[in-house]
Amino acid sequence: MANVLIAGGATGIGLAALRAFRQRGDSVLLADIDFEAANAAVREEGVGRAAAMHCDLAVPANVLEAVAAAVDFGAGELDVVFSSAGLLRVAPLEDWSLDDWDRTIAVNLRAPFLLAQASAPHLKKSSIASMIFTSSTGAYRGTAGAFAYSASKAGLVNLVRALADELSPTGVRANCLCPGWVDTPFNDSFWSQQDDQIAARTALEARIPMRRQGTPEDMVGAILYLGSDSSAYMTGQSIILDGGYSAV
Repeated sequence: MANVLIAGGATGIGLAALRAFRQRGDSVLLADIDFEAANAAVREEGVGRAAAMHCDLAVPANVLEAVAAAVDFGAGELDVVFSSAGLLRVAPLEDWSLDDWDRTIAVNLRAPFLLAQASAPHLKKSSIASMIFTSSTGAYRGTAGAFAYSASKAGLVNLVRALADELSPTGVRANCLCPGWVDTPFNDSFWSQQDDQIAARTALEARIPMRRQGTPEDMVGAILYLGSDSSAYMTGQSIILDGGYSAV
C-alpha cells in the first residue's frame, strides 16, 4: 500500500485516480480548490483511507502545505505525488490578459515544480517513489487560442526530463501522463469557442482512430502503473493516451 498525494482530483481524471488508488488499498490525501467536491469524493466508499483539504495551487504556500499535510496523513511517509490540476482558457489572442496567462502557468507548470521540490525529500525515503504529472497531447501540437495551456503542458514534458536526470540517483522517478481528448467539463472552454459544437465534436471524433473521446477511467491503468514498482525502471517519460489521435 502507498501513501498518495493527489493535487487536483475532485473531478475528472483526478477523481478517477483517487477511486483507483483507494481501491487497491492506498491512502490518499486529495488537495483541491473545490473543497466541497473534494470532500464529497473522499467520503465515497473505498478500501484505502482518504482525506480532503482546500488548496489553491496557484498560491505557492498552499502547495507546500499540501505536501506537508500529505506527509502527516501518511504518518510521515509519502510514496506517490500525482499532479492532476489544470486550467484551460481558450480565447482569441487579443482577448488574453496577463492575469489569464500568469494564473494558467501558475497552476499548470509552477505548481508541479513546487510539488516536486517540496515532496522530493520525503519521496527519497520510499521504495516506490513516483511523481506523476498530467501533461497533454497539447504539449506536442498547437491549438489556436490555448496559448498558456499549450506552453505549460510542453513545459511539463521537459520538467520531468530534468527531474529524472537529477532525482533518479536518489530513487525518485518522474513521468508525465499525456491524455488526448478526454470527455470532461474541463474542455468546455474549447467547445464554447466553436460555432457548431455538435459538428465540431463529430468531426474530432472521426479523426480519432478509436472513434471516441477518452474517459477519465481510460487513464487509470497508466496512472496506477506509474504509481507502483511495476514501472521501477521508467522515468523522464511521457505516456500518450489518446485513442491513436496523434499516431495518424
